This record gives sequence, C-alpha cells and structure tokens, in this order.
Amino acid sequence: MSCIICMPRKPWDLPFFAEPREVAALRHILRLHLDAWHLPEVVDVAQVCVTELVANVITHVGIGTPTTLVVSMNANHLRIEVHDPDTRALPTLVQARLDSEAGRGMTLVDAMADRWGVELRGDRKVTWCEMATGLAEACAHTVRSLTAGVDELLNGYRVKKGLGLAGAESEPLALAAAEEAAIDIIADLLRWMQAHGRDADDVLDRAQTHFEAQAE
Repeated sequence: MSCIICMPRKPWDLPFFAEPREVAALRHILRLHLDAWHLPEVVDVAQVCVTELVANVITHVGIGTPTTLVVSMNANHLRIEVHDPDTRALPTLVQARLDSEAGRGMTLVDAMADRWGVELRGDRKVTWCEMATGLAEACAHTVRSLTAGVDELLNGYRVKKGLGLAGAESEPLALAAAEEAAIDIIADLLRWMQAHGRDADDVLDRAQTHFEAQAE
C-alpha cells in the first residue's frame, strides 16, 4: 500500500576528519538518511559522490583535515556538500584514463551528478553536487505505508535470530518476537552510534523528540 505524503527533509550536517577509514562510515550514514527520506533511488550515486568528494579533500588538502558533510534538498534535487578549510586547492576536471588510479574523482562526480561546483565562503571551501530525485515537489513523495517498512525491518531481524516470519505464530507470540527484534535494532543502532563517538543518551532523547512530534 502506498500514499502521497509530505516528507519534511531537513538539512543535516556531520563534522569529521578527512581520513580513508571514515569513508565507509559516511557512506553508511548517508544511506540511512536517504532511506529515512524515502530516496533509495539516489543512494548509489550519492554514495559515490560523497566518496569522491572526501577523497579529493584527503588527496589535495590532507589526511586529518577537519571537514563537514552537509546534505539537503534544493527544490527536487538532493544536494551534497563537503566543506574544508583550504580555499586554495580547488577541484578541477582532468582527463584521466579509465585505468588510472588517480585523477578520476571529479570526473566521476561530473558524470554521475546532474551538476556540481565549488564555492568559497570566507574561511572555507564548499564543493557540492546535486542529483535529481524525481520528486514532483521538494517534500512530496509516494511511499509505502510506514508500518509496511517497519514490518520488513523487524522480520529481517527476527529471521536473523531464528524467530521466524510474521504470521508464523499466534498474534501474541508474533508481537512478542517483534518487540524483541525492535529492541535488538535499537540496541545495535546505539552501539553503532557510540562506536562513532556519539552519545547514546542524546540519540535516545532526540529519537523520543522526533517520535512525540510525529505523534501529534
């Protein structure tokens, strides 16, 4: 079942240090946000663009550079920005061979994004790219019902724990198994956030705030 909803997609940012080991975490976080925004169709392209924009900072500005990832909507386009403090090292397109190990970063971004550019903002440089989402409007989207997506997520965890699929038990047992799966999901997410330097209590407080706001 699907419906047309207004999906607020508020800009978010994530400060990090530009290091190769951070790229996988950034890609994962980006996927989580885009799935929450119901934009799975742009995940792959967005992840490639983030990888290349961050790699550009690592290569041309330096490992360990304080950097910020900013993701937002610009009308019906997804906008990805990478902020770094070097206003001199400007990304450029180069004619790299297909088998080259270097020099292909911005060429890939140019090929995969609808548009990209560089802005100088006083004490920092912003390298950005945008890709079409196919949305009619910035906040409108056709999505499956929320409960359908939650059911799939819970069933995945229940299979992982050997608890079977929804409908395989009586309703009280099915709900109990779903509750255990939901607790596992929350615990795993909190462990993941904590491993990346986030405060678990703060994450829970923010989740509670979002829950209460959506329930109103």
